[in-house]
Amino acid sequence: SKELRQQYGVRSMPIRKDDEVVIVRGKHKTEGKVVCVYRRKYVIHVEGINREKANGQTVPVGIHPSNVIIKRLKLNKDRNGILK
Repeated sequence: SKELRQQYGVRSMPIRKDDEVVIVRGKHKTEGKVVCVYRRKYVIHVEGINREKANGQTVPVGIHPSNVIIKRLKLNKDRNGILK
């Protein structure tokens, strides 16, 4: 987000689990917490965004990371090192 960009002076950041994001593209425009980062498929799964399969089972919808804006970072030692 613009606030985080100003605060840290960094334009982009690798997304990770427990970051809070806003989805800005597609039909699932909403806010939520990242539940899973699926690196092989280049998608993230966001809390509360599921769809129902034909047999009734619910599965998380994969969202491409370029379609989200990070609202809050989950900071730790390594991430603080990147931002410094």
